[in-house]
This record gives sequence, C-alpha cells and structure tokens, in this order.
Amino acid sequence: MDTKLTVKLDGYIIERAKTYAKKKNTSLSKLIETYLGFLIEPSDENEVTPLVKSLSGVVTLPKDFDSKKSYKSHILKKYSK
Repeated sequence: MDTKLTVKLDGYIIERAKTYAKKKNTSLSKLIETYLGFLIEPSDENEVTPLVKSLSGVVTLPKDFDSKKSYKSHILKKYSK
C-alpha cells in the first residue's frame, strides 16, 4: 500500500535529484523509496553481483603473481614521465 509522505528538502537537491531520476527513467518517489529500502533491508556485503560473476575467470595469472609489485611498477611508469 502506497502512503504519501511530505518531506522538506533543499530546492537545489530536489532539482538535481529530479534530473537524476529522469536520466534513470524513474520517478523521484521511486528513487527515494529504493534508497530507503537499501538502508533498512539487511544486505549481504559479501554478495557477488552478476557482473562480477560474469567476469570471474576472464584473466589467468601465474601462481607467483605479486599484485603489489605489479601495481607499484604501474604507478612508477605512469607518474615518472
């Protein structure tokens, strides 16, 4: 059952939120309802999204791959120009 709620918000925030909702093809009410739902519903923070599941196994790395060393090398190359 839908119930009406009156909320006072900053006009600038409302206009920006309306623009965002329009870009997402939804209503401001639905956007707020969804957000509040995320706040009150317990979620599994370790849940893997379908996108991440689809990307699993795309890259195969050697067993001795050192991600910290690789990242450091990348950063040094990127910023030492």
